[in-house]
Amino acid sequence: MIGMFRRFRRLLTRRHVAGPAWWSVVSRLPVHLMSLATVLVVREQGGSYAQAGLVSALYTVGMALGSPFLARRADRDGRRGVLLATGLVYPPALAVLVWGTGPGTPGQLVLAVVAGAALPPANPCMRSLWARLPLHEEERETAYLWEALITELLAIGAPLILAVLMATNSAGTALTTIAALGGTGALGLALTPLPGEAGEKGHPARTEPGAPPSVLGPLREPPIRALTGVMVVAAVPIGLMTLAIPAFVDRHGTPGHTGVVCACWGIGSALGAVWLGRSQAEWPVHRRFPWLLLAYAAGTALPLLATSECTLGLALAVGGAPVALISVSEMVLVSTLNDSRLLTEAFTWASLATVAGQAVGQQLGGLLVEPLGPHGVFAAAVGASLVTALGAFACRGLFAKGMLAPIPATAG
Repeated sequence: MIGMFRRFRRLLTRRHVAGPAWWSVVSRLPVHLMSLATVLVVREQGGSYAQAGLVSALYTVGMALGSPFLARRADRDGRRGVLLATGLVYPPALAVLVWGTGPGTPGQLVLAVVAGAALPPANPCMRSLWARLPLHEEERETAYLWEALITELLAIGAPLILAVLMATNSAGTALTTIAALGGTGALGLALTPLPGEAGEKGHPARTEPGAPPSVLGPLREPPIRALTGVMVVAAVPIGLMTLAIPAFVDRHGTPGHTGVVCACWGIGSALGAVWLGRSQAEWPVHRRFPWLLLAYAAGTALPLLATSECTLGLALAVGGAPVALISVSEMVLVSTLNDSRLLTEAFTWASLATVAGQAVGQQLGGLLVEPLGPHGVFAAAVGASLVTALGAFACRGLFAKGMLAPIPATAG
């Protein structure tokens, strides 16, 4: 574990790396909180779980409409203009949704789409930067492991921030505060200079120089489409559990403890990344990916045994151990299966696949949680995760054939 932290320190203290890395952490707070926060806001307003699931799903529809366009603009013209524009639009859109609309009203549904479309693309911008920087492959794997770890730390920290804010204010105030922080982070990431503006337009491609552009972008290649499909299904259990966990806590504990229980999931994933992350690099990514998904399916079954807040938190912590490692494998696959001119868009499709799967799970969870109860939704999550693992095993050969040579490291 100490060796892993030393690797992170060497990477994150490099010149020109620390600034964008830390601004990107702030800018990604909304990504890791909005699903839970919108559910709690709509419920606080008097809405049903079905209405809460619909708002979350429409927020994701907005992301689906806006994210690929924003990413393509970032690949063509640079990240700065895109991050500045979205950093200024996103917080007000969510503030009006919270304070100016009610459950089920047309205004709330429209603003959910607008806010989703305006989400700053800090996540794909930072991940494409890691893929383009002149790093050795071990350093790049460390960077992706950092991305996965910070995702889990945000998954831990954001619900705890939500719990603290809700202890003194409302869910609406909490959501508005996190949206403002996310917008500030996007502005900081936009204004942080990079060496030679690495990660901006003009980076050489890893495919033939004259390759014509495609409307589908990265999705024109079969391995990318297969990976995207696997990632969509893999995220469905997360969406299902986003609805099942608050419902379970409502029935078996105190609603204000929802954020703490959810944080246990991220704790298990973060510990799994730190303890097991170094050993993963020695196993080819197209081979380890399906086995990690199978372990994920086994972990998803543990909440079926929960009978209290404490046992649910323990089940989430143990079952979440493979989650960050799956994220690392996904990032490595995205960066090695894609043309480097399209990396921001490629990582956007990867993120969009995850949130789309979560949205499907949230909508299903909202419909199932009242007739089946939280344990019924947990069972549906187990079924979806098993389907994901089978799909990944079926695509191993396709992933192996589609992998490109990595960008060579140079003195930096």
